[in-house]
Amino acid sequence: MKILLVDDHVLVRQGVRRLLSAIPSADIYEAATSYEALTVFRQQSPDIVVLDISLAGSSGLELLKRFLIENPNAKVLMLSMHAEAIYAARAVQAGARGYISKGASAEELVTAVLRVAEGKRYVEREIATDLAMKQFSGDGDLLERLTMREIEILRLLGEGKSLSAIAGTLNVAYKTVANACSLMKNKLAVERTADLIRMALEMRKN
Repeated sequence: MKILLVDDHVLVRQGVRRLLSAIPSADIYEAATSYEALTVFRQQSPDIVVLDISLAGSSGLELLKRFLIENPNAKVLMLSMHAEAIYAARAVQAGARGYISKGASAEELVTAVLRVAEGKRYVEREIATDLAMKQFSGDGDLLERLTMREIEILRLLGEGKSLSAIAGTLNVAYKTVANACSLMKNKLAVERTADLIRMALEMRKN
């Protein structure tokens, strides 16, 4: 089984490679950037791609779309540090076959890779439960209006970061973050940044 592992952190790639090496006949390729990933994808035609949702300087979801343009049947499992259901929902909507957080157990990661490689779908158990509850209750409707960048900014607000700190974390201009907050207020029908922070804290609890 050819596995392409895409993550911009060397230690993460090494750790995941070690776990996936337990899969019989696993042939693992690595990439740290979108360019490297597309090159390996075209050359090796992997059976499955394990893709970090937050690559440095780019979006894992954008790379996912590129993979699907290259091969509409590409099997991609998104790997993320985010355990919130909204991230999983966006990944699946974008065409990912599965979603798992970096906090999942080694056994669940291997299970996810095998399931997705078989053509099935897999979302980490706890995240799948949260996702189902949000769909049932309708709680996720408002957040569905936000882009992935806006959701990331909202998450960082919930961690207590200032707009300047968020700009530094995301390597974007302060004005970009401020404009995103203004757009989020309109989309979520709130008036104050404090309201965004409250929603971010609720998102973290759920």
